[in-house]
Amino acid sequence: MDRPDRITLTGIQVTATHGVYEAEKLAPQLFVIDVTCSLRPRSQDDDLATTVDYSVLAQQVADAVSNGTVDLIETLAERIGATCLAHPLVAAVDVTVHKPQAPLPVPVADVAVTITRRNPQ
Repeated sequence: MDRPDRITLTGIQVTATHGVYEAEKLAPQLFVIDVTCSLRPRSQDDDLATTVDYSVLAQQVADAVSNGTVDLIETLAERIGATCLAHPLVAAVDVTVHKPQAPLPVPVADVAVTITRRNPQ
């Protein structure tokens, strides 16, 4: 079986106020987002209209992170996934939300949640 074409954006950095704790809702912190979109088959035309414009997608992902606040990064990942799946050429998406400054009782380099979602056929 052939693998679908994919577009990957790695390390989208957005400062936002997501988290369970009150301090997280008041003091913005860094979120780093990775998305890989599996694409539906497309024509071989050398035309941007035949694919997903990754410049537009990157801005839409950043906007999804910036707008409003949620408690869980799982919820944020769902929001980002829905944003990507709104593109008709995206068949599936893997989203990883990194929260490297998460307030934890021990030092860690990163906390991340990854989800995979698919568009109905």
